[in-house]
Amino acid sequence: MALQLTNIYQAKTNLSQLVNLALAGEDVVIAKAGKPVVKLVPYIAEKKPRTFGKFKGQITIAEDFDEEDEEINKLFYDGDL
Repeated sequence: MALQLTNIYQAKTNLSQLVNLALAGEDVVIAKAGKPVVKLVPYIAEKKPRTFGKFKGQITIAEDFDEEDEEINKLFYDGDL
């Protein structure tokens, strides 16, 4: 991966090529008066934030959801049915 160092004038003239290089994984640095000032990197979209309450009214839970089941308790605590 080679470093592409270019001045601002060249960057304006060759922006499409520099973008393609950055997308291909190359390090693209733009300089002003020979000093690096910015680095061109691919944009990575951020994950969308979660929307709380999105499924409100669409999901139901059985009334006995929290009640213990003897058969399951035996499997966990006794080891047999």
